[in-house]
Amino acid sequence: MKCPFCGQLESKVTDSRAGTAGDVIRRRRECETCARRFTTYERVEEVVPLVVKKDGRREAFERQKALSGLRRACDKRAVPLARIEQIVDAIERELIDSGEKEVPSEKVGERVMRHLREVDPVAYVRFASVYRQFKDIDELRSEIDQLSSRRSEGAPLSAQDPSAAAASEGVKNGEGAQP
Repeated sequence: MKCPFCGQLESKVTDSRAGTAGDVIRRRRECETCARRFTTYERVEEVVPLVVKKDGRREAFERQKALSGLRRACDKRAVPLARIEQIVDAIERELIDSGEKEVPSEKVGERVMRHLREVDPVAYVRFASVYRQFKDIDELRSEIDQLSSRRSEGAPLSAQDPSAAAASEGVKNGEGAQP
């Protein structure tokens, strides 16, 4: 490890500790030439595939970009920020685990929509309308009809709207609606 003070390559490790989350190793080092101490951090470098855009450009997957798009879709909806971050974590993990070096942007968008469909139908339609660039109201209506048919085919209500599921459970148990 190169000393940040004198530039020499020889140093010895005097202390090693795992980081609080366990994903980093903190090493305290001492330069063998100038005897000054410094700290280094060691972590696993995970390779996120490049996203191939529609025009052929290649970009690194940008977590912030995905987070921003999901936040806009969930704006003024009862979707906690922690849940949005979980979705981005899951998508990033899926991309890393796929082992692919390049992923078409369409696949990334479809993954986002798949996760969002389970969380909030309105946010899903918002995201889909921008992502799929619906040309007219008929395309939007078709997407909403597909979503409605999936919901009526037995998708659990709790997967769509947890507050509605809790309210319906209360009514089933004779408790009535909560004020």
